[in-house]
Amino acid sequence: MADYKEILNRATAEASDFINNPSRMDALLADLEAKMREIPVIGETVAELPVMVSLVKSWIKKEYQVSYKVLATMVGAFLYLVKKKDLIPDSIPVIGIADDVAVLGLALKFVEPDLKAYQEWKAGR
Repeated sequence: MADYKEILNRATAEASDFINNPSRMDALLADLEAKMREIPVIGETVAELPVMVSLVKSWIKKEYQVSYKVLATMVGAFLYLVKKKDLIPDSIPVIGIADDVAVLGLALKFVEPDLKAYQEWKAGR
């Protein structure tokens, strides 16, 4: 589990570059949406990914505010999902996406209250 946390921390640090560059962020979100089409649905973790993407898009448009730490955690997880350097290569059936889901799950655990607040805000619009 410590390896996942280390990878998530590195990805979160790298996320700062994307957060501060809207064109890079748009490209990342496009890559992420393409990647989502390849991942089979695995419970609640993957189901929350579109909400995370929507929150980041709302932040980019300056429609919704969230802490930088929460934003960096989500973007860091997105980067891990999109990049080809995984602990377990995606080419290995079933378990190949296990590390992706684990990293996403860790990020989701951290940002869950913020996602719920975002969903309430969006529903009230």
